[in-house]
Amino acid sequence: MKPDKQDFFKQVHQVAKLIPKGRVTSYGAIANYLGAKSSARVVGWAMNAAHGDLSIPAHRVVNRLGMLSGKHHFEGINLMQQLLESEGVAIKDNQVQDFKAVFWNPSEEL
Repeated sequence: MKPDKQDFFKQVHQVAKLIPKGRVTSYGAIANYLGAKSSARVVGWAMNAAHGDLSIPAHRVVNRLGMLSGKHHFEGINLMQQLLESEGVAIKDNQVQDFKAVFWNPSEEL
């Protein structure tokens, strides 16, 4: 892995650690905040690389529609959903309910 990619992953992880409990953000919102608007996919790779590090709340990062698109990277069938629901985020059919109300935009909040 190139050092610049490692640095970007670290930046993504730092932003993810700031997402408040009970809130979610999107891959694209993190990419935009980091000045890499077209790098939402790379943010997804960074979140996938974070699994196993419990200090990084990867379950709080969803796609732009509020879908739990990264759920297959979590152990068990519904761990991502269970983690979000334990924080008060309602999920139905793998999608965050009332997405706009629980959406955390780092560009506005930080």
